[in-house]
Amino acid sequence: MTPVPETTDDAVTVPQFGFDEGIREAVPMTVDDEVADGAPRLGPDSLVWKFYGDVRGLLGFQRLAGTENCIEQLGKAVEDHSVIFSDTLGRARRSGPPIMQTVYSEDPHGWGRTVRDFHKPIKGTVDDGSRYHALNPELFYWAHATFVDQVLYVTDTFIRRLSHAEKVQIFEEGMLWYQLYGVSARNQPQTYEEFVEYWDQMLDRFVPTKTILYATGYIRKGVPGPRRIPAPLWAIASAPLNAFIRTVVVGTLPPQMRAVCGLEWNAKKEKRFQRFAAMMRALNPVVNRLPVRVLYLPWARQAWQRVGIDPRRLHNTPA
Repeated sequence: MTPVPETTDDAVTVPQFGFDEGIREAVPMTVDDEVADGAPRLGPDSLVWKFYGDVRGLLGFQRLAGTENCIEQLGKAVEDHSVIFSDTLGRARRSGPPIMQTVYSEDPHGWGRTVRDFHKPIKGTVDDGSRYHALNPELFYWAHATFVDQVLYVTDTFIRRLSHAEKVQIFEEGMLWYQLYGVSARNQPQTYEEFVEYWDQMLDRFVPTKTILYATGYIRKGVPGPRRIPAPLWAIASAPLNAFIRTVVVGTLPPQMRAVCGLEWNAKKEKRFQRFAAMMRALNPVVNRLPVRVLYLPWARQAWQRVGIDPRRLHNTPA
């Protein structure tokens, strides 16, 4: 598909760029081809359907949200245009469902375009004066890549080990997923191996944005307590929760993110984290016996009900 920028200049003829050159171009490039009946979509035969809506994905929430916002331009976009500093949980509740619907609804292309169009007015400048735009292909694809990583990482860490073929399949399904948004794919890796290389290179670009430092403050300072509970009592009551967060939640983060966020980590914590992950994988056969209404988030659960398939019998053992 040919990318069509919203601007009227000749950006449509721009060749594929490297990340730095492309992201500083800050030109929105959308794809407005008419969606035909029977256009490709994700479905119950896909690994993304099986694993993305699994409740265990919540264990990777900080990895997903955090890696996104460690890239300077995306962190600045959230700082400039989001209510994250005044309504962090509300933002998460509003952002997550439309992306879930892009995967699981009966109108994935419509929801994908809706997600894209949310980002049309999101533009500005970073500290060095260079511009950003949320629909610039390099920036929009990075946001999408963090969701593909979430499926790969959470499944392989907390559900069951994935074979190389399954990782390739999830990446290729991620390419279709990205297509649903209607944004130029000029910066998208074309193979799973290229995606792994791309991901590693992006981790080395992480910086301590204001957004990510704020969003990880609860890890450094402890989970804030309800106003009606005295602080000394909350310090005692929240100790197990904070210990879990500082081991399991921080354990999911790439080392580069821990470094820019000033999050403590050591070999002892790594060992505890790996024990927890191994326990979760060992429990997978038991967890997969839970009712679908418990095992899946609402949007995924409704999709499985709509197609009349019990997902617990799918993909439970490596291919």
